[in-house]
Amino acid sequence: MAAPVHSYDDTDATLDDFCSDDAAMQACLERARMAAKTDLPILILGESGTGKTILARAIHNSSARRPRPFVSFNAAALSETLLDSQLFGHERGAFTGAQNRVKGKFELADTGTLFLDEVADLSPSAQSKILRAVESGEFERLGSETLRRADVRLISATHHPLSAAAGRNGFREDLFFRIAGITLTVPSLRERPHDLPTLLVNEIARASQRHSTSIVGLAREAADRLLTYAWPGNLRELSKVVHAAVALTTGEVIGVEQLLLAGEAASTPAARPAPTSDRSLRQAIHRHIARVLDEVGGNKRRAARELGVSRATLERKLQEMARASRR
Repeated sequence: MAAPVHSYDDTDATLDDFCSDDAAMQACLERARMAAKTDLPILILGESGTGKTILARAIHNSSARRPRPFVSFNAAALSETLLDSQLFGHERGAFTGAQNRVKGKFELADTGTLFLDEVADLSPSAQSKILRAVESGEFERLGSETLRRADVRLISATHHPLSAAAGRNGFREDLFFRIAGITLTVPSLRERPHDLPTLLVNEIARASQRHSTSIVGLAREAADRLLTYAWPGNLRELSKVVHAAVALTTGEVIGVEQLLLAGEAASTPAARPAPTSDRSLRQAIHRHIARVLDEVGGNKRRAARELGVSRATLERKLQEMARASRR
């Protein structure tokens, strides 16, 4: 697929579905592809909303563990008891309200991948137990003295600079070195200006399909606004803004009045590629379609599938492109 990144909430993507025109993202993806061939623990760093979870899923989907479970766990804002229970499970009666025996995330991820998001927020006690589980594969359910084992490939993520915090601020240095077998850094969206037009194209196509609308592009002012916006919320914010704009648009073109951008006045313009003769999103869509068609050898059925649109929609876009080329 020619898209630089899959949909923000896509769970089926593999690393083959990712490409990029920006050097920092290319380096991240290349290292991710090498990491997927190993069973080493992976630490993914990056700002909130950059797509760390979808990258972790893509690594799992590209690894030998793909047929096995991918289990995700967010370590933030849980009490000590709940965190222990979620990670390692509990026996009936282990604490008030524990009416049934429950398997924890480590046990559920056996032979597969466990993704620990916001790992920097783990309590010292949880860090100690995870270190033991990662080193030996052994753990105990809350309220039990029976030792259990799980074969788990660990992928962790955080938006904190964890290497600087290791040994200080409550994060164990030995755990840091254990989970950071291979470290990946996902660049922010403002660091990927060359990818932004195609990311917008793809998300508009997906949103249009999801909302059963026929959006063909953006008004020039709207395109200018999106291409110069700093995107502090990264891919998560881009997805939200585009889906809201598509839902609010009654015609075929998204106008600037449909763009709900947070904190725009306080943001700084993102770095971007050198201007071209036509920066409209309509032209970006046309260029993207042409590139996909070229990659699939002109097969329109396959191109429509790769683009995530119907054959009829693709034919309509091609007619638009033909008319535009004659002007």
